[in-house]
Amino acid sequence: MQTLNSEEFEKLVVAELDLLPDEMVDGLENVVFVTEDRPEDGSLDLLGLYDGVDLTRRDNYGFGELPDRIILYREPLLSIAKDLEDLKDQIHVTLVHEIAHYFGIDDDELHDLGWG
Repeated sequence: MQTLNSEEFEKLVVAELDLLPDEMVDGLENVVFVTEDRPEDGSLDLLGLYDGVDLTRRDNYGFGELPDRIILYREPLLSIAKDLEDLKDQIHVTLVHEIAHYFGIDDDELHDLGWG
């Protein structure tokens, strides 16, 4: 797959985020979406990450908390994409996967639902 710079990749992520159903994104509170080149360990194994406290564990979560983050990693996603359409699909699946973690759905449940 061709390489995209950080800005071009971020535009693709925003476009895919805009295509998600309202029911999926309307419930997101205090969460930001960010893109990074690679995970901290430098690997290409991780496509995205939900960094925060999911809704099922937010008993003392309140005003003043730093926002949760959903991170999409540019280089790992580019490394698995065959072409631009495949990259868009991979970004879409990764967004859905990480948003599901925000709502408290774990990897096993995602796998059972066909998103793992």
